[in-house]
Amino acid sequence: MTKENYEKIEAFLRLCASGGAHDAEHSLRVLFVAMEIAETEEAVDIDVLIAACLLHDIGRAEQKKDPSVCHAAAGAEKAYRFLMAEGFGEDFAAHVRDCIRTHRFRAGAAPESIEAKILFDADKVDTAGAFGIARTLMYKGEEKEEPLYSLLPDGTVLEGLEDAPPSFFEEYHRKLEGIYTRFYTRRGEEIAYSRKSAAGAFYRALLAEARASRGVGRALLEKGLTR
Repeated sequence: MTKENYEKIEAFLRLCASGGAHDAEHSLRVLFVAMEIAETEEAVDIDVLIAACLLHDIGRAEQKKDPSVCHAAAGAEKAYRFLMAEGFGEDFAAHVRDCIRTHRFRAGAAPESIEAKILFDADKVDTAGAFGIARTLMYKGEEKEEPLYSLLPDGTVLEGLEDAPPSFFEEYHRKLEGIYTRFYTRRGEEIAYSRKSAAGAFYRALLAEARASRGVGRALLEKGLTR
C-alpha cells in the first residue's frame, strides 16, 4: 500500500472514529498486532489487512445512535462505499467489507479469509490483558453507565458470576475471562495469553479491595451511628 493511500484511509478512520474504548488508537493497536500476526501466516494480502483493521469500527456511531444496528455490518458497508469512491477497486473494497463484517466477537458470521481471521484475532487481543480491562471500564462506565460491581441486599459485593446484574465484574466473567479461546491464528492466541495474568490479577485485586472497604468501613459506620 502506498503511503498516500494509507494516509487517506487513516484520515477517514479519524473522521469516523468514536471516542472512548473504540477510538482511533484502538484501531491502530489492532493494526499493529495484526501486522505481527501476519508475519507468521502465509499469503496474506497486507493491503486488505491494513484497510480492514483501520476501518473495522467505523460503524460504531451508527450503532450508538441506534442499538439495533450492528456496527460490524454498518461499518462494512460504510468502508466499502468509501473505498469504492476513492478508486480502490471493487474486489479490494469487497474483501475489506467481508473482513469487517465478520470481526465481531459477540455475534455474526465467522471470518473466512486469512485477512478476516487476523483482524478478528487482533481485535480480540485488544480486549485481553490490561488494555482489555481499561477499555471495558471505559465502555461500561461512559457508554453503558453501569457500575463496577453490584450488591446483595445485605451489602455483599457480588463477584459478577451467573445471574448478576450488568457491571464491570459481570462483564469480566461473561467476556474478558473467556476471551482467550476461539482464536484463528496461533500467534494471536500467544499474544493474548501473554496478557492474561494482568487481567486476572486486576479483577481479583479490585474485588478484594471493594469487599474489604465495604466490610471494615461499613462496620465502623454502623458502630458510629447513634440509635
